[in-house]
Amino acid sequence: MARRLPILLLTILAATAQTNRYNFEESKVPPYTVPDPLTLNNGEHVRDARTWTEKRRPELMAIFADQVYGATPPPAPPLRTSQVFTDRKALDGKAIRKQVTLYFTPDDAGPQMHLLLYLPAAAKGPSPVFLGLNFNGNHTVNADSGILPNEVWVRDPADLSTTGPKKMLHLPPDDRTRGQNAANWQVEKLLAAGYGLATVYYYDIEPDFTGGMKLGVRPVLVKDPEAWSAMGAWAWGLSRALDFLLTDRAIDPARVALMGHSRLGKAALWAAAQDPRFSLVISNESGKGGASLLKRGFGETTDHLNTAFPEWFCPNYKQYTGHPEKLPVDGNELLALIAPRPLYVASAADDLGSDPKGEFLAAVNAGRVYQLFGKKGLGTTQMPMVDQAILQDIGYHVRSGKHDVTEFDWRQYIAFADQHWGTAATAPAKTSPTKTTSK
Repeated sequence: MARRLPILLLTILAATAQTNRYNFEESKVPPYTVPDPLTLNNGEHVRDARTWTEKRRPELMAIFADQVYGATPPPAPPLRTSQVFTDRKALDGKAIRKQVTLYFTPDDAGPQMHLLLYLPAAAKGPSPVFLGLNFNGNHTVNADSGILPNEVWVRDPADLSTTGPKKMLHLPPDDRTRGQNAANWQVEKLLAAGYGLATVYYYDIEPDFTGGMKLGVRPVLVKDPEAWSAMGAWAWGLSRALDFLLTDRAIDPARVALMGHSRLGKAALWAAAQDPRFSLVISNESGKGGASLLKRGFGETTDHLNTAFPEWFCPNYKQYTGHPEKLPVDGNELLALIAPRPLYVASAADDLGSDPKGEFLAAVNAGRVYQLFGKKGLGTTQMPMVDQAILQDIGYHVRSGKHDVTEFDWRQYIAFADQHWGTAATAPAKTSPTKTTSK
């Protein structure tokens, strides 16, 4: 069975791309219009940061809530937590490891999320921290035997659907998967650079499959859970994780970065748009429905998003199936909602479904909003060479390789955080913001 799964996955992906008629040729990109983040609904132009903050930003937030991700319920009261399990000599004494369960309901039977936190043991004061959701359980982010393993959901190998998983298996903790995604998280590298890492298995918030809504937080939080979205729920969960992190005096509340990859990059952007406490934001190949320009007819389509992953977006988003040109907002405006906080957008050269050029162009356009605050956008309209990074108030790189998170990506994120936060770290010297860094 283990040998069959990669072949099965490739077959499903190939069938999906063919069914949804992905365009992977620049010459076939049809004419499109990028919505202007600096034009108010009444047609007036935004010329200063105050008008953006008081008028245009609220307009865009309302459109994204109504047409894309659904309306988020009010902030929750402090969540009930379990005992914090702490090991001050984790990873051969390099880290302080903390683990805690946050309960979404008054009783233990409801949905709950398990948070894993690493802090550098050598820190002389409160540490900056990167927060991100993980795909396969906390125990997969590092081979550390002290990580409490998650129960996980996996796709049933018998499910041959090309429109998203329909049959899922709920499996007990499996120690054989411990550390299998360690390369995606680079825990030791972050600790050596003076940063902490916090992570949560995203299925804890809402399982990511058709029918998973009933097992997550949406029915607990809102009267009409189908009017919201899984993406909105994951974003809400990130803010609840931040609520807990900010109670820890070993964490610097002014230096919490939010990082997300792929669909979790979309959720990270929406979480950061709503929650200004995230002081630095990273989108790692979040693609269509995230950082990329959906109206640019290249890569993944609204057809695929709405058929393969109907739970990701709110019901109003369905009307744009086959008609992305009618969507009143796009990825450039989602990125602009992060302003004036440092924002990094990353692409991968072989990740055509996410449309690297569309991600870059969205970041370029978002820079117009950053300029209202006296900040620097990318400073260029030309994509950098592969494996080189632009580090301004908006950062960008297109990495060689596939849809993934790699050591190269993390090196750029650490350099970006060093640049903006001035972290005293044991990492290599900082990169000049006016130059590029190579692989």
